[in-house]
Amino acid sequence: MIAPQAADVDEALAEFQSQLNLMFAKARTLWKESAARVHPELQPAGYKLLTFIARSGGTNAHQLSECFEMDKSVVSRQVRMLEELGLLESRADERDGRLRVLTAAPRALEMLAALRADHAERMRSAMIGLTPAEIEVASKVFRVLAEA
Repeated sequence: MIAPQAADVDEALAEFQSQLNLMFAKARTLWKESAARVHPELQPAGYKLLTFIARSGGTNAHQLSECFEMDKSVVSRQVRMLEELGLLESRADERDGRLRVLTAAPRALEMLAALRADHAERMRSAMIGLTPAEIEVASKVFRVLAEA
């Protein structure tokens, strides 16, 4: 087997990076649209936090700050907004009363489930022409990037 030319690899990586940039732009648009569907006043950052909280089943502001690499004041404002919109519930942590456990409100869980179903359908429609092997390769690429 002949080793690929460095120029060919560089060209392929440049095209990949270009497509990745387009995908990130599309993701930002999707987050903005999804946030508006949950509540007209919800910001994309709040939507991302809410989806994480819903998936985790409960977390605290410190964990959110670390996970999303956000300043604690930004997380605090977003959490307060989510509570004001009735999308988030907060209670004292049983092990450490100084911490607040954040959970998605039932209404938020319902809305997020509907959005997840819509997003899954969009994904299926977009990838309908790919084979399972091609999807597995794409998954591997994203896994390698996530671990880098």
